[in-house]
Amino acid sequence: MKFLVLMFTLGATLLGGCAYYVPDPYPGGHPQGGPGNNFCPPGQAKKGNC
Repeated sequence: MKFLVLMFTLGATLLGGCAYYVPDPYPGGHPQGGPGNNFCPPGQAKKGNC
């Protein structure tokens, strides 16, 4: 029983340091609003900035 608890603790400790990396969907940076790029940030269209 002690061996099982020790193995569970050891496994949880080793896996606790793992991280899952998700790449950025916009490799060139996040798109900015402006003419010609068909992207308008929320709230900017009402102000006439797009």
